[in-house]
Amino acid sequence: MKITTIYDLKPAFQQLLRPLMVWLANAGITPNQITWAALLLSVATGAAVVWTGGASWLLISIPLVLLVRMALNALDGMLAKEYQQQSRAGAMLNEMGDVVADAALYLPLGLLVGVSGVMVTLFVIVGIFAEMAGVLGAAIGGTRRYDGPMGKSDRAFLFGCIALLLGLGVAPGWWVDVLLGIAILLGGLTLVNRCRRGIAS
Repeated sequence: MKITTIYDLKPAFQQLLRPLMVWLANAGITPNQITWAALLLSVATGAAVVWTGGASWLLISIPLVLLVRMALNALDGMLAKEYQQQSRAGAMLNEMGDVVADAALYLPLGLLVGVSGVMVTLFVIVGIFAEMAGVLGAAIGGTRRYDGPMGKSDRAFLFGCIALLLGLGVAPGWWVDVLLGIAILLGGLTLVNRCRRGIAS
């Protein structure tokens, strides 16, 4: 049985972004430049969280940062496919960039007072393994796997919600650990699903 995730909204999201994709293509912007922009945005935001000690205004802005990053991640793939700009270097940059961007943006949350650094780190590690399993599906001759229930977009949604609540003044505590714990368990299930279906594809 297929588990529905936020990733399933990607076609509709891409359709909304199509006019912007055409504008970027006409402006000579390449897919790799967009991928780098998404990575740098995540690294800069994570560094700002560390620098400010998790300022409220910055935490509140993280959901917007994640939405922009999601749009950039969609646009680089659309440009590459529709304008014949796919390359091995671009594919490598895309996969590695996503993992590094996640770590750079999510790990600083674990430095905030009242938030478990161990839970945040486990959340990031499980996410990395899930993405590795997705890529290995293609590497062994099958297809790139995006199976849920806790894919990249789902992790971003959860993290954005946590950051928003913290930014709005909700005191960190057990609820953060519970949400991260559930995400870690679902991430483990995602890893298993991607491995199983990657082998079968």
